[in-house]
Amino acid sequence: MTTDDTTTDLDVETLQHRLDAVREQVGRRLIGQEELLDRLLVCLLCDGNALLESNPGLAKTLTVRTLAAVTDLSFSRVQNTPDLMPSDITGTEVIRETDSGRTFDFEEGPVFANVVLADEINRATPKTQAALLEAMEEQQVTAGGETRPLPEPFFLLATQNPIEQEGTYRLPEAQADRFLLKLLVDYPSRDEELEIVDRYTTRVDEAIPVEQVLSAEELLAAQRLVREVPIADDIEEHAVDLVRATREADRIDFGASPRASMALVVTAKARALLEGRSYVSEDDVEAMAKPVFRHRVGVDFRAEREGATPDDVIDDLL
Repeated sequence: MTTDDTTTDLDVETLQHRLDAVREQVGRRLIGQEELLDRLLVCLLCDGNALLESNPGLAKTLTVRTLAAVTDLSFSRVQNTPDLMPSDITGTEVIRETDSGRTFDFEEGPVFANVVLADEINRATPKTQAALLEAMEEQQVTAGGETRPLPEPFFLLATQNPIEQEGTYRLPEAQADRFLLKLLVDYPSRDEELEIVDRYTTRVDEAIPVEQVLSAEELLAAQRLVREVPIADDIEEHAVDLVRATREADRIDFGASPRASMALVVTAKARALLEGRSYVSEDDVEAMAKPVFRHRVGVDFRAEREGATPDDVIDDLL
């Protein structure tokens, strides 16, 4: 699906109303996790992809499926396993018998959707992980000797389980860098967990209805609008200096690339819109530092021995 720039006119105030409506609709199914939802919205507004790390059972699939429903986007899910082949994701050519003889038809794989949930990406082999790389970076796939564009907008959310590492393949740093954000999801509070139990154990049908409040065309227009949000020179310099500091900081083995500088600025612009502002503040930059940096920096062996995480090092920088 492609959209011409002139088909949808969206101003900042209208977009903010639409985003509030998205939060309200997703909240009908999702309890808590407001920060997760906002970070996913940032990714959508920036035309980026997200890597999500959490324990099982924290409503990742429900969140992404609901977000797709309220934004009128097609949804597909890929369960990664060691025997998953690249063609299982991208699609393959099949031979069909017709009246005029045999023909080769391309059957699209699950990657041909607006929103793709790649569950437990680190269980797939490096070859299969690489099949997602072109989709993430170029929004296209090459299969059967032909390059095919993916639907617009395109958003890939990959998950990995931090507590179960047997039978997994480490995600290479070069591929992790393609993700705009890395998000961590924690357990709900006691009150939120009680509400979850109450809401989902008193009905047989768990599909609580939601309304579509943001169209795909409006989302594409919103992505263009995000790029137009102004940012002051000193705040932009602050963002770049933070990224450069990761390359020289103590306890860091390797720092973030210039791709992180671009990611930090554009996600700060999207957060400003989510917060109801049409300009970027220093708070926007610092609020997005952890999700932008944590998968792009590596702590050294001394920090690992002390039990430090990338977030701890980022805290020191901030």
